Amino acid sequence: MEKKNILVVFGTRPEVIKLAPVILELRKYPDKYNVIVCNTEQQKELSNQTLAYFGLNADINLNVMRENQSLIGVQTRILQELDKVYTEHKVDATIVQGDTMTVLCGALASFYNKIPVFHVEAGLRSYDIYEPFPEEVMRQMTSRVAELHFAPTLINKEALLKENIDEKKIHVVGNTVIDALFCLSDETMKKASDFYKEKDIKIDDKLVLITAHRRENHGERIDRIIEAIKMLVTRHKDHTFVIPVHPNPNVKNKIHERLGNYENVKLLTPLDYPYLVYLMKNAKLILTDSGGIQEEAPSFGCPTLVMRYETERQEGIDAGVSTLVGADYDKIVHLSEKILSDTRENTRLKASNPYGNGTSAKQIEFIIEEYFLKQTAAR
Repeated sequence: MEKKNILVVFGTRPEVIKLAPVILELRKYPDKYNVIVCNTEQQKELSNQTLAYFGLNADINLNVMRENQSLIGVQTRILQELDKVYTEHKVDATIVQGDTMTVLCGALASFYNKIPVFHVEAGLRSYDIYEPFPEEVMRQMTSRVAELHFAPTLINKEALLKENIDEKKIHVVGNTVIDALFCLSDETMKKASDFYKEKDIKIDDKLVLITAHRRENHGERIDRIIEAIKMLVTRHKDHTFVIPVHPNPNVKNKIHERLGNYENVKLLTPLDYPYLVYLMKNAKLILTDSGGIQEEAPSFGCPTLVMRYETERQEGIDAGVSTLVGADYDKIVHLSEKILSDTRENTRLKASNPYGNGTSAKQIEFIIEEYFLKQTAAR
């Protein structure tokens, strides 16, 4: 097989976490692939911070974000900058992951240049175009132009088949986020432990991890979520509530103003990937609206309440490792109480992680090689 130039495009921390195992796997075969890493820097600090953890650097940084940028504005900037990338580099395939603006723009720019798109984490669907917004539409649109669909689960494959995607292009490989978890060394976990000791944050069997940042939870929803957290914090003063606060001012300001004065609430800046994993590993309960955490938490047996009304990760709900609570004050408080009033040992989940076993990147590399070999044979 002739050596192929693979452009990997990402812009946010979750994309880095889930694509790092793929980049590292492809780079094991320098005779087969030249991997070009492109960071749109949709989340500039978070994405670069996480890249460094995996020992990776971007070959191309696009620096697209501007303060208070509209969705149309950021889409325009990413497409314009990616157009230059395709003009300046010979690319044989583009890899994108998930459902961000970067994913959609990477897929569109590649399609406009008639270059095949390989979509990691394909087939997630909520079937509500405003939940999550705008991600549901972005991943559906990406599926229309992708050449290879790397679906985490059979449910995702079925969703793609219903949309008339050719079954030969769909491959169920598990989720690469589980591969990323297995990259964590004992030394890395020790550094994470020391990090929390330095901040005087007690990590024990009464730890609650909370993350909230999604666009659809801004406004009144974040108000209800914060009120529910305040109730839990007041009732369970012997528990430590750790909240890595997203930098978006719609979230950050309200959380600091209304939760910052409680002794058992620890507000942190966004965490490096291993530090967040350390919290998940030790948490008694997780409250989140994050997609990635829904996939990662089952590996540690941690009950997870998902503060969204719809989820494209239905496998976790079906397996009983996650529960949808939306921004419903009563549900958040009631279901959290059931867990917090019991011991961590008694509330551990027994089900295995429905999202993968840590071999996704190896499978993806094999399928990509087969794809190019078939292309060569067909000529």
